[in-house]
Amino acid sequence: MVINNATAARMQVIAHRIGNITIAAAKAVQIELLKTKMANGIAHFAFMKKDGTIREAFGTTQTNIASAKTNGNGISRECYNTTAYFDIEKGEWRSFRWENLVWVA
Repeated sequence: MVINNATAARMQVIAHRIGNITIAAAKAVQIELLKTKMANGIAHFAFMKKDGTIREAFGTTQTNIASAKTNGNGISRECYNTTAYFDIEKGEWRSFRWENLVWVA
């Protein structure tokens, strides 16, 4: 497996936050998989919310689906160590912290 620069950077942030490089590597690779799935269609995944509950989501980053809610302004969520996605069920943009990703279907 080849880890690109973005995945390595995510791995370092996650490892710093949770204190485990092995889990951080696994989560960083899962995030890369999730981002690829969202770029190509709708992905099914789950993450832990701030209150500790698990949120199951269906999301995408395809502009043809989310174009009505995309204006192209602002700072990338990657700068905040989170991943943004367009929530298909809510019809709005959402994001989650990298270390909180639970699974990707």
